[in-house]
Amino acid sequence: MKRGLKWLGILLVLLILGIGLLFKDELVTLATVKKINDKPFYEMNYKGDYALDELLQKGVNSDQELAKFAAKKLLKGMPVQVNVPNLGCTTFNAQTPSGDHLFARNYDLDNGPAMIVKTKPSHGYQSISMVDPSLVGVEADNINRPMSKALELVAPYIPLDGMNEKGLSVGVLRLADQPTKQDTGKKGVTTTIALRMLLDQAKNVDEAVHLLKQYDMNSSARSAFHFQIADQSGKSVVVEYVDNQMKILPMDKKYQVLTNFYLTPEKYNQGSGQDRYAIADHALAKKQGVMSMPEAMQILQAAQSNKKYPDGRPLVTQWSSVYNQKTLQMDVALDRNYGKIYHFNVK
Repeated sequence: MKRGLKWLGILLVLLILGIGLLFKDELVTLATVKKINDKPFYEMNYKGDYALDELLQKGVNSDQELAKFAAKKLLKGMPVQVNVPNLGCTTFNAQTPSGDHLFARNYDLDNGPAMIVKTKPSHGYQSISMVDPSLVGVEADNINRPMSKALELVAPYIPLDGMNEKGLSVGVLRLADQPTKQDTGKKGVTTTIALRMLLDQAKNVDEAVHLLKQYDMNSSARSAFHFQIADQSGKSVVVEYVDNQMKILPMDKKYQVLTNFYLTPEKYNQGSGQDRYAIADHALAKKQGVMSMPEAMQILQAAQSNKKYPDGRPLVTQWSSVYNQKTLQMDVALDRNYGKIYHFNVK
């Protein structure tokens, strides 16, 4: 009897060790997650390989395909859903008096959790990004449940804005239009995977645009999206997809602003956010695109959203982020509380 219990104990220890080895990187990653405030606002330092190279080689043509891949590669078979919402946002770039370049972003949606995600891929650039965990079903009221904690491992696949160690910054914004579905025979990428790819693999705007041209864009959430991409030199472009054709819109001022309407001439002004665009554009023009990080945050505060969806749900600014593309500093305000700024760095 005692010998049987002894062997049972050994088998249990081996089983635990086996599970630990199988989920080593995942457990280390989850151990890095820490709560920053009661929004809830969390920080994660992702450890291990999230298999982006494999995903890009395979191609992904929908959020459903992305969810299936994430379940297999990151969650050891545990099911996940990826649902990119109908978000409204504002982005712009600017320059500091000392010559550093800035990238700024408001993320507007109904109130939910937020997470800073730091990644350091073995074959790519280190980066910091803002993630809304509700995109994979992690809500503010269930973020501490075991299932939700596991789903947080998908965070690298759902960035919404970010900056890498080369200063490249990017944000994605919704357009109220038919989803982009390119079909030219290239490998496919979805909205958030495109953003992850740029953060991991592009050091400047030219490289970012070149990368996007190598893939067929398949946008998420049954909607269209566009990107603002800016780099450490101060160069910025907006990338839109009009009738499934990629359009590249360079800066025509000392700065560039983007909200939720098209800038491409044949579709110009279709969409929403003209009021937020006018607020940011006027403030930037007044200062000729030159300002400090706190002043850039003030523009985001002025352009914040405090509206409602047609069904009455709030459409408010969940976070405002300002990136210094030279110092690699990131400042974040949560829930329109501009009296409390959180500071991070890519490194």
